[in-house]
Amino acid sequence: MRKKKIFGIKERPRLSVFRSLRHIHAQIIDDEGGKTLVHASTLKSKNGGNVAAAKEIGKQIAARAKSAGITQVVFDRGTSLYHGRVKALADSAREGGLVF
Repeated sequence: MRKKKIFGIKERPRLSVFRSLRHIHAQIIDDEGGKTLVHASTLKSKNGGNVAAAKEIGKQIAARAKSAGITQVVFDRGTSLYHGRVKALADSAREGGLVF
């Protein structure tokens, strides 16, 4: 069975999470307009591949979303399991005020 594609709209954009072995990226995307509204990643930090860094990115993305007027999102974890760094980022974003 094929997974339905997650789609974000202006009222509820998509919070997309991508993780590699060394870094984690999070961006809030308006799929209708095809624009990235907010972005945060661990590219500038030395320790980007651990749970602590993912928590920090979750806090950053929530703060940047709040300043952009975004409170509700649709969470898109891609092909990653909801575990470890992805879960830490999601929990931290929720604590920062994002609703999903």
